[in-house]
Amino acid sequence: MKALFISTHRVCAVWLLSFLLTIALPTLRATAFAQGQPAPVQPASPRASAPIDLTGYWVAIVTEDWRFRMVTPPKGDTAGVPLNAEGLRVANAWDPAADTAGDPCRPYGAAAIMRVPGRVHITWNDEATLRIDTDAGTQTRLLGFGEPGTTREAPTRQGYSVASWSVIAPPLRGNFPGDNRPPPPRPPSPNAGGTLKVVTRGLLPGYLRRNGVPYSDKAVVTEYFSRHSAYGEWFTVTTIVDDPTFLFQPFVTSTHFRKEPDGSRWHPTRCEAIAPFSGTK
Repeated sequence: MKALFISTHRVCAVWLLSFLLTIALPTLRATAFAQGQPAPVQPASPRASAPIDLTGYWVAIVTEDWRFRMVTPPKGDTAGVPLNAEGLRVANAWDPAADTAGDPCRPYGAAAIMRVPGRVHITWNDEATLRIDTDAGTQTRLLGFGEPGTTREAPTRQGYSVASWSVIAPPLRGNFPGDNRPPPPRPPSPNAGGTLKVVTRGLLPGYLRRNGVPYSDKAVVTEYFSRHSAYGEWFTVTTIVDDPTFLFQPFVTSTHFRKEPDGSRWHPTRCEAIAPFSGTK
């Protein structure tokens, strides 16, 4: 009888130990695995991960569309803009005197500001917001990296811009056919290879050109900024304006800026102070 009691006791002890190990082992394994893993690496900020450097002072170089950009075109001169019937009607009804008395900043909205002759100053507002200031019209654009907000904001002259980097991947092979070695690391460069994409919504109605060629509050502006070096430092911005109200197809332009050594030529002028027919300061 005593032997049976001892045997039963041992069986119960073994069963209890097995039960406890069954519960404890997964926790112990998870803890050991977690302790053996390095801490998660935080992704670099948009500023730190920028594949190109757009900061500095830049001046627009007008190599095309001189008569549309350097002076205010005559009323009804809408050549090159894919206006629909409603867009043509609005453009032909343009009243420059009403603009001067009402809202002289209509030609300086986000859909057209990069085409205005003048200078831009690009800086980082914070680690995730690129800032573009213009001397013509004294406008400020904030390009925020990340997902667009879900709240409905009141429309503004520069709208609400969402930016993202597109990085050009390095080649998979080395320098010669059949060479599978990784390519040598690139030296530090302000143009390591990449593009800045910006999508802007929430715009007040404005002008694509100073002679009343319209865009509406439904317009969406998509821009691609790229940097290149040839006889100086440059960036090019390709601007695509989609507007179901006044355009029958996207309006596409490409604008070039050359870098300046400093801000000695930086002279902001408010749009109210720019004469309606001068086109420049």
